[in-house]
Amino acid sequence: MAKPNYGIDAPNVIRNLILAASAFLLLGLAFPHLRNGRISFEFHSEFLWPAGWIFAAALLMLNYGMRGKFRHRERVLAKVNWRGDEQVLDVGTGRGLLLIGAAKRLTTGHATGVDIWNAEDLSGNGPDALKANIALEGVTAKTTIRSEDAREMKFAEDSFDVVVSNLCLHNIYEQPGRRKALHEIVRVLKPGGLAVISDYKLMGEYEAELTECGLRVEMCPMDWAGTFPPLRILVAWKAEDLGA
Repeated sequence: MAKPNYGIDAPNVIRNLILAASAFLLLGLAFPHLRNGRISFEFHSEFLWPAGWIFAAALLMLNYGMRGKFRHRERVLAKVNWRGDEQVLDVGTGRGLLLIGAAKRLTTGHATGVDIWNAEDLSGNGPDALKANIALEGVTAKTTIRSEDAREMKFAEDSFDVVVSNLCLHNIYEQPGRRKALHEIVRVLKPGGLAVISDYKLMGEYEAELTECGLRVEMCPMDWAGTFPPLRILVAWKAEDLGA
């Protein structure tokens, strides 16, 4: 039977790291020694350390993409006290890692995923791959997917009890765009609702913006086991009377 495939995160970055490590190794062989009037090729060991560190980084990223992401998914979703009737939004759903994980925790609730599916962010990224995973995981009836930019979501205000997002917002390269996406998350989150955001950078920016929007924010410790770059989780609560 076919198995769900959640892809490899940042495949181009991993490829480039492997190419860079290989280049350092080749450089170690590229400069010949002149010894006793004869040219000999010997490895220059000073190139070994950078090659080793770069290749190790590639392997750690690959490990996250193949195994670590599933542990991290559980860590993210464990921040929610699930009842089963929640309306859930996954911002930047990709191939459905968080979306499907959330849907499996629902009984009468529903999970919606939005994305624009940038191929640079995840191998095989696209709505067809997401639909295949949803079908294989048996959560078709509890999920909806929509092609929408996080900065311009078309949901009504106060639509979702829970909003989750992993490794998405940093792909919006301009700070005003990230700010707009965070404001959209606040807008569609119900009073009393919870947002859980995970990323490896710009987390201080997210924390400051959500706090300014009136949410109560808690930053969780860095996860050094199984994620690379190490990921942090931000949990933000929207007050019942926010905006009243």
